[in-house]
Amino acid sequence: MQLLYFGFFSVAYILTVTGNVLIACAVLLDRRLHTPMYILLGNFSLLEICYVSTTVPNMLANLLSTSKSISFLSCFAQFYFFFSFGYDECFFLCTMAFDRYLAICRPLHYPRIMTKQLYTGLVISGWSFGFFLYIAPVLRISRLPYCGPNIIDHFVCDPVPLMMLSCSEDPATQLLYSTLNIIFINGTFLFVLCSYALVILAVLKMPSTASKHKAFSTCASHLTVVMLFYGPVIMMYVSPGSGHPEKMQKLITLFYSVVTPLFNPLIYSLRNKEMKAALRKIFIAEQSVHKI
Repeated sequence: MQLLYFGFFSVAYILTVTGNVLIACAVLLDRRLHTPMYILLGNFSLLEICYVSTTVPNMLANLLSTSKSISFLSCFAQFYFFFSFGYDECFFLCTMAFDRYLAICRPLHYPRIMTKQLYTGLVISGWSFGFFLYIAPVLRISRLPYCGPNIIDHFVCDPVPLMMLSCSEDPATQLLYSTLNIIFINGTFLFVLCSYALVILAVLKMPSTASKHKAFSTCASHLTVVMLFYGPVIMMYVSPGSGHPEKMQKLITLFYSVVTPLFNPLIYSLRNKEMKAALRKIFIAEQSVHKI
C-alpha cells in the first residue's frame, strides 16, 4: 500500500509542479499577460510550488523509509514554512479578489489605482506576510516542554499533534495559535466573499450578455480555487469542533496540501482563453525548437 501511495502522490506532485511552472512561464513569456491579474496569478503559481514542496517530498521519502523520522529542527522548519506559505496564499487570494473588484466595479479608476507600484508592493507583501506573522506561534510551540512520547500521528508537523506531545499544557500558546487562525483565516475569507458579492452585483447590472459571461468566467475560476482552499482549512483550524479524529485530520490536510494545488492549474488554464492561448504558444514554440 505504501508503494501505491508513493506512486499516486509522486504523480500528483509532478503534475502540480509542472502545471504551476507552465502558468508562471506563460505569464513571464507572453507580453499580453503582463497585467496585474496575470502577474498575481503567476506569483500565486510559484507560491503553490513552494507550498507543496514543504511537505510532499518528505512524505514521499517517509513512504519508502522504515524509520520515518524527522529531527526536531526539521520538524519545526517544515511547520513554519508550510503555514507561512499557507498564510501567503490567503493574502494572494485576497489580493486577486481585490484586483477583480477594481477591474469590474471600478473600471474607469482601475489604471489609476492598480499602478505598477501598487501591485509590485502587493506581490512583495504577499511573499513576506506569512513569514512575519507566523514567527510567534512557531517560537512559542517550539519552546514547549517535550519530554514524553516523540511520535507524531500525522504525515506533516502539524501544530495540533505537536502541542499534544508536550508534557504540559500552555493555554497562552493555544490561545495565540487559535486566535491568529480564526482572525486571519476568517478575515481573509470574508474579504474575498465581500469582494465577489460586490462583483456579482456589478456584473448583474451589465447590459451586455457577452460582458456578463466574460466577467463570470474570469471570477468563477478564482472562486473555485478559494472554496477548494478555504473549505478544508476552515474545517481543520477554525471550526469549533476542530478536535477531529486523527484519520480525519490527515484526510483534510491531504486535501488542502496535495489535492487542491493539483487542481488549481487546471482550473485557471481550462477556464481562461488568454491562458490557454499563451500555453498553446509555448508548446508550439517548443515543438519548433525540436524540429530545428
